[in-house]
Amino acid sequence: MMEQNPALPEPNAVKPVHERRERRVVIIISIILVVILLLLGLGTYGLTLNPATTQNIRDIFIIFMALVSIVIGAAMVILIIQVASLINLLNNEIKPILDATNETVANLRGTTQFLSENMVEPVLKLNSYLAGIQKLVDLLGMKRK
Repeated sequence: MMEQNPALPEPNAVKPVHERRERRVVIIISIILVVILLLLGLGTYGLTLNPATTQNIRDIFIIFMALVSIVIGAAMVILIIQVASLINLLNNEIKPILDATNETVANLRGTTQFLSENMVEPVLKLNSYLAGIQKLVDLLGMKRK
């Protein structure tokens, strides 16, 4: 018989808590949507009661939208300038560094190939010949003790 660890919650106990949280979130979102719809309805009704006030609010909103458009346009100009400076940085500073790094890697590759062919291979061949001679001496019994 398996004993349950009392410190761990039962799997069935976790599910209702999760469902309650989801239900709360749905209820809160529903309440927010109802409040927004009520405010829109009341605003529309209020605007239809007095056309002169509605025209003033419309004019203020148009001015506000024009100001926002100017701010967005200025932000776009600044963004374009920043992108241009980034491209300039990549072309004039990063690219030469990458080219120098590639050249250094190519030099290292050539150096390691040269060392491998002219130093490592002869040493390995010499070691293999010496190991063969030592084994031959061992087989013939000529080794000193």
